[in-house]
Amino acid sequence: MTRKRLLRLGATIVVLGLVGYFFARSLAANWDAVREIEIEINCYSVAAVVLFAVAVLVSGLLWGSMLSHLGRLRVPVTDAIRVQCASWLLKYVPGQVGSVANKVMWAHQRGISRTLVVITFVYENVFLLLGSVVPTVVILLVHDAVSGTAGASSTALGSLIPVLLALVPLLLVTDRRLFRWAVNLVARRALKRDVPHEYFLGSLPAIGYQLMFLVPRLINGLGFVLIVASFLDVPESSYVPLAAIYVLAGAIGILAVFVPSGLGVRESVIVLLASRYMPVEQAIVLSLLARLYSTVGDILVALVYGGLKIREVKEGRPS
Repeated sequence: MTRKRLLRLGATIVVLGLVGYFFARSLAANWDAVREIEIEINCYSVAAVVLFAVAVLVSGLLWGSMLSHLGRLRVPVTDAIRVQCASWLLKYVPGQVGSVANKVMWAHQRGISRTLVVITFVYENVFLLLGSVVPTVVILLVHDAVSGTAGASSTALGSLIPVLLALVPLLLVTDRRLFRWAVNLVARRALKRDVPHEYFLGSLPAIGYQLMFLVPRLINGLGFVLIVASFLDVPESSYVPLAAIYVLAGAIGILAVFVPSGLGVRESVIVLLASRYMPVEQAIVLSLLARLYSTVGDILVALVYGGLKIREVKEGRPS
């Protein structure tokens, strides 16, 4: 095993260990209260699972649309969804390596520029992260200012300043000239040529796709609210900030590149922020249920992928 892999593995173990320790300590401190919470599977929880899976499919449609737009080609809807499903399931490989590798391999088999696919992968993740963090932080601040808990909000969100700072480089991607300049620095060494200008989104298309990539995040937020409604009795006024918390927690889990699928990180953020709207023991159970139901949603995504894969094999098309 190379030194780089050892360092990555070590960082993963350290992050998982720290997150697991603090989460387990919080769970142990509230264990008696947690045991008293009644959980049942109902129409709300089932709908949440379906919505989590639908959000992945919508992201696939948007990625396929962007690839078609920039590459001046037609990506079949079934191909976009199938490739997105596989990449989504590979999120359990830390660092998004499996996700991007899957799309690059598919592009090679289809005769599509692998450079273009990598660029669209970057765009997709930037749009999802920006759409997950910026609106949600604003929602939480505005809600708490209106409800008179701005002080508590500022304290909790203050711990997320590193996350907000991490978005600054991502904002550069939305500028065509800066993004192309950065990509060409690598392309000139690796490919010995510049990347075509048309592989990058202009200002208006970038804004359009940024807005469209809010849709899967809205779907995820709604799914989380349904989980809340499935076993908790909280004021309806809390639904919007709770949805924002889930979306924000998911983004922070993605930024924790050393942790597969943000395991533990997302749950910790949910407990930290959701405990302002409910007792901490309920927030703990909620975070665990969200992980469980989203994992079941991944099983639905795997079933969709399997069905599309079987169809592709029957049609005799290359995978």
